[in-house]
Amino acid sequence: MNSDNSVLDLTCELIRRVSVTPEDAGCQEIIGDRLRKLGFAVRQLNAHGVHNLWASYGDRGPHLMFAGHTDVVPSGPVEDWQSPPFEPTLENGLLVGRGAADMKSSLASMLIAVEEHIQQHPNLPGTLSFLITSDEEGDAIHGTAHAIRELNAEGIRPNFCVVGEPSSHKQLGDVVRCGRRGSLNASLTVQGIQGHVAYPDDADNPIHRAMPVLATLAGTTWDQGNDFYPPTSLQISNIQSGTGASNVIPGSLSADFNFRFNTEQTAEGLQTKIEEIFRSSGLKFSIDWRLSGEPFLTRPGQLSAAVDKAIQDETGLTTEMSTSGGTSDGRFIAPWANHPEGPVEVIELGHINATIHKINESVRIDDLQPLTRIYKDIINNIFADAQSNR
Repeated sequence: MNSDNSVLDLTCELIRRVSVTPEDAGCQEIIGDRLRKLGFAVRQLNAHGVHNLWASYGDRGPHLMFAGHTDVVPSGPVEDWQSPPFEPTLENGLLVGRGAADMKSSLASMLIAVEEHIQQHPNLPGTLSFLITSDEEGDAIHGTAHAIRELNAEGIRPNFCVVGEPSSHKQLGDVVRCGRRGSLNASLTVQGIQGHVAYPDDADNPIHRAMPVLATLAGTTWDQGNDFYPPTSLQISNIQSGTGASNVIPGSLSADFNFRFNTEQTAEGLQTKIEEIFRSSGLKFSIDWRLSGEPFLTRPGQLSAAVDKAIQDETGLTTEMSTSGGTSDGRFIAPWANHPEGPVEVIELGHINATIHKINESVRIDDLQPLTRIYKDIINNIFADAQSNR
């Protein structure tokens, strides 16, 4: 098998599917059909229109799972693309198309790596599996989190997981994610009293009242981070107030802000601190909180060693283990429904992330084959001890 052409061809086939979240557009059918031919047991764990593919091969440990998503973000203005976003285009050494980097090329490399490994080692001394959703870029309610609950109820839990998120910075494999910060969202409403701007004593301007408090929040140092995480940060993303008329004091203000927090904080602790600040200011307010995910961390262990060796052997690089970036489905996989055996070791490894979610999203064609070999070497490294003990 020429895996170089196979990875490119499969990636192009997946890009042509217009799988804007939460649509799968047949991507999982393509992947599932190929896995069935290898002898995988394949089924769907769908919920509320979200497609979740679960496929497994083998019935003993260790258990290595590959995870990813087939959904992509909208293309944005089609006319701004150098070529149609869902028509894969090869140009100047790049494969251009929506989902090329995030993360259809990684899915293709994972599949080809597994195909080649099983063809060479059909009597697997462990278990290989895939968990693929169509709701990573969207609400992420009925995707990976739902599938994990179903699998956990059946007594299924992997030991290790490689997520194909685009982790690399400047060179393939120079950065992998060994964890992520937590994400806590807040929707704030501050109540005032509407009135005429000429009679401010008869009104209560929520903009004037809220801005100093919001400025205090924006300027607060929450912590210094730790050996694994950068400092916790708060960003105000939206503020709305006013009627549109220049002579009316508004009656309310709404604002959205987000915490990206490390293990020095808890979601409950941050909520308490914020609400205390607003109460002490004398504002009439309400806050709706939404926790997108707790921070998770995979400490140095068998999976990180296997990944580090695979990258070193392929690229010569010593990879950086990082917890930066946004959220991913790793936040659901690591705790695995709070399994009594403890967290799953999770590493995120994929292509260079410079163009994800952008116009003309792309990957380097020359990175397709190396990433496939890295994934294949991770499989070999994880199962090396099990194979030697047979």
